[in-house]
Order: sequence, then C-alpha cells, then structure tokens
Amino acid sequence: MTYFSYIINVKKNSMNTNNKLNKANTYRLSQEVLRNKALRKGVNLIAPETIFLSKDTFFGKNVTVEPYVVFGSKVRIGDNSYIKSFTHIEGTRIEKNVVVGPYARLRPGTILKSNTKIGNFVETKKSSINTNSKVNHLSYIGDTTIGKNSNIGAGTITCNYDGFNKFKTKISDNVFVGSNSALIAPVKLEKNSIIGAGSVISKNVKKSSLAITRSSQIEVKNYKRKKK
Repeated sequence: MTYFSYIINVKKNSMNTNNKLNKANTYRLSQEVLRNKALRKGVNLIAPETIFLSKDTFFGKNVTVEPYVVFGSKVRIGDNSYIKSFTHIEGTRIEKNVVVGPYARLRPGTILKSNTKIGNFVETKKSSINTNSKVNHLSYIGDTTIGKNSNIGAGTITCNYDGFNKFKTKISDNVFVGSNSALIAPVKLEKNSIIGAGSVISKNVKKSSLAITRSSQIEVKNYKRKKK
C-alpha cells in the first residue's frame, strides 16, 4: 500500500466513524424527545433512559413501563396497562388493564384484549387473546385465537408451521391447557375443554371434554443400573 492510498483509507474510515457517531447522536436525541413527550402525557416510565420508543407508539392513560423495554413500530397500549422489564413489542394492540412481561416478545399481529396477561418468556405472533385469558410463562402462541377466560399452561407450544405452510389454532372460551402441551395446527379446542399436561393434541377437542395423550407411567421395582 502506498502512502497516498493509506491516507485515503484513513480519511474514509474517519468519515465512516463520524457518520456513525452522527447517527447515534441523532437517535439519542430523538429518543429523548419521544420519552419527554410520553412523560408529559402522564406515562410512568421507570428509568426512561433505558426505554426505547417509536414515533408512532401510542399510550393510553395511567400506563407504566419498567426499564429495558423496546417498542417497535405500530404499537398501541391501552389505559392502566403495565409493561414489565426486558419486553420487546412491535405491531401490537394492547387494550385496557393488561400486564405484559417480564421478558415477553410480542410480534406483529398480536392483539391483547382487556384484562389479559402475558408472562415471562412468552412469544406471540399474529394472535388474538381475549378478555381475562392468561399465558403466564414459557409459551409460544402463533397464528392463534384464544377466547375469554382461558388459561394456557407453562411450556405450551402452538405448532403452526409444518415446514411449508402456516396453520391456525383456535382456542375457545373457558379452556384450560395443561403445562408442556403441544397443539398441532390446524386444531380447535371448543368451550370448556381441558387439555391434560404433557399432551400432544392433533385433533379437535369437543366442548366440555378432557383430552390427554401422554403415555401411562411405568415403574420398575428394585431396578438396578447396568455397570459400565
């Protein structure tokens, strides 16, 4: 490399660094503006410097947001809702009195009706969760509709993709899904049905029915391990 080409490369690198710094400063200033706007509106931002907003983020009345929450575009938060730490939300409509997080991810197409709860390590996508229903922890809810007053147990997975196409899961009102269940879409759980913990459900479940698919427990008495 000649001295002349070396000088050109140094200048280019310096320009790139300056551009990145300018972009970072512009973003920082724009976030300050958005945070101040939300605070003036009455949103309770706890540690606002750790919360990241979009230009179109909408907050209702008496909303609280804990530290380290990221709002992507097209997010609306209804009155009296509470967003807990380390939650990422984009393309989502949240109605009144909803609790989300911590560590939740709400992807585009998510609709949370009033008095719903999305707990820790829950991911939702293109799903509607109706009034008073709960997905409290460690679950994936994709391409799904959940009715009113339903409870989705820990570790529940809606298996919506077969490698080629996406399919829908329909969960009606007053349904209880036990922990560690897999719902193989397309599938429908009718009103008041119960899914036993650890089940893999691939067929529709009728109204007021119990569906359970796990194997019977086997116990071998006085079992001795083989020695290596």
